[in-house]
Amino acid sequence: MLPFTVEDLLGVFEIYNLAIWPMQVVAYVLGAAAVLLVLRKTALSSRLIAAILSFMWLFSGGFFIFALVPIYMPAYAFGVAFIVQAAIFLACVFKPRLSFAFGRNAYTVVGLLFIAFAMIGYPVLGYFIGHRYPQSPPFGLTPCPLSVFTFGLLLLTDSRVPKWILAIPFLYAIGGILPVSIGVLEDLAMIVAGVVGTAMILYRDANRSATV
Repeated sequence: MLPFTVEDLLGVFEIYNLAIWPMQVVAYVLGAAAVLLVLRKTALSSRLIAAILSFMWLFSGGFFIFALVPIYMPAYAFGVAFIVQAAIFLACVFKPRLSFAFGRNAYTVVGLLFIAFAMIGYPVLGYFIGHRYPQSPPFGLTPCPLSVFTFGLLLLTDSRVPKWILAIPFLYAIGGILPVSIGVLEDLAMIVAGVVGTAMILYRDANRSATV
C-alpha cells in the first residue's frame, strides 16, 4: 500500500497543474504533432517523435515526480528512471532505432486506441470518477497518461523495438497497481497498456525476426 491517500495525490495534481500552466496546452500540441508525424511520415518523422517522447519523459521525471516526493520519498527513484528513459529516447533522435509509420493492422488499431485514451480517455474517465481539473493528471506531463501514450506510439512502428526501450515503461506500467489500490481507477489503463502493449510488440517483433 502507498503511504498517502488519493486525496493527497489529487492535491499534488492541483498544485502541479496550476504551477505549470500553460504547459498542458503544449503537451497536447506535441501529442497531436506526434500522431500527425506517424500518419504523414517524412524523413525526419521518427526523429521528431523520439524528441517529443524524450521531452515528455524528462518533464514528467524532472518536475512531476519530484513534486510527488514530499508525500512519497521513493518518487526520487522513479524520477531518475524517467530521466534515463528520456535520455534513451533522445539517443534515438541522433541514432534512430525507432521507425514510426501508419499500418493497416491490429497493432495500429490498438496503438491509436491507447493514444486516444491517454489524450482524451484519462480526463473524461477522471471527470466521471470525480478527479477533475486541476485535480487530474495532465496528458504528457505526468507518468501514467504518458506511459499509455508511449505504448501507443511504440505499437505504431514498422521496425523492431529494442527491448531495452521497453523496460522502464513496462515496469512503471505494472506499478500502476499501487495508485489503483488507493482509488486512481484511471490507471487501470496504464496496467493494460503495459501488459498488452509489451506483449503485442514482442510478439510482432519476434515474427518480424522470423521472417527476415
